[in-house]
Amino acid sequence: MLFERRVDAVNDSASAAGEDPNGRAEQRSTRRDLREAEGHTRRAPEVDEKPSRGKSGLLFLRDVVVILLVAILVSFLIKTFLIRSFYIPSESMQNTLQKDDRIIVNQLEPRLFPLDHGDVVVFKDPGGWLPTQPATSQPPLTAAIDWVLTVIGLSASDSNDHLVKRIIGLPGDHITCCNALGQMSINDVPINEPYVLLPGGRTRVSDKDFDVTVPDGYLWVMGDNRYNSRDSRYNTDKPGGGFVPIENVVGRAFVISWPIDRWTWLGDYPEVFRDIEPAAQSLAPPVVESSDGG
Repeated sequence: MLFERRVDAVNDSASAAGEDPNGRAEQRSTRRDLREAEGHTRRAPEVDEKPSRGKSGLLFLRDVVVILLVAILVSFLIKTFLIRSFYIPSESMQNTLQKDDRIIVNQLEPRLFPLDHGDVVVFKDPGGWLPTQPATSQPPLTAAIDWVLTVIGLSASDSNDHLVKRIIGLPGDHITCCNALGQMSINDVPINEPYVLLPGGRTRVSDKDFDVTVPDGYLWVMGDNRYNSRDSRYNTDKPGGGFVPIENVVGRAFVISWPIDRWTWLGDYPEVFRDIEPAAQSLAPPVVESSDGG
């Protein structure tokens, strides 16, 4: 009875204050329900968005394959249009280049930029300059790997089909050798060649006299190791008369890339050819006059 009176008293007090006790209870219940809903929302289990280990491995493998394919494509484009690597198989360019050196060749010359006196160039055999190479067989796997490396420019399996020499004569040049001092002359200007290698006691820059005029579209090339180089002087009986078609030039060698201790830029010695006046390009067929000299 006492409790009922107190409840009635509370209800009477709430009514006197203009409040509905049942409404307050409903508000509290609503607030409690909202808090519980928020709690459930905060405590909702997180969805594991991490891929499984197997799926991660496949994604990684896919990325590796894509990276390799892109690298091969870029290397192929660089090797085809910009630069190539070659190795030196002989001693004909000593001491500028040593046997087994590796060089990098700029293929934009002569495609986009002209060649010049003194440039060291790599070119395809014009015909008969190189001895016939015996066929060599490789295991299929080795041959396939070498082919792939050659395609992307990391190998130079075709180096034996190319030659490397220094440009001495451009189209139209008149070149003679040798004068009383053993020098070679270009367009009647004697030149001093610091890059040549001569045997002990020799002062003539060539053991073979010659008098040539370079026709249009051709070059006259010589090795720096003048007494050990089968260059234009010794191929006058071959197609082209010892001259190299400019279209056969792969590019200009500009750096020794290997071995590391021989890394250096390859110069064209502009001071040697500074006084040479450009000759009018000749449209005449190759003209060669040569005789053996002492």
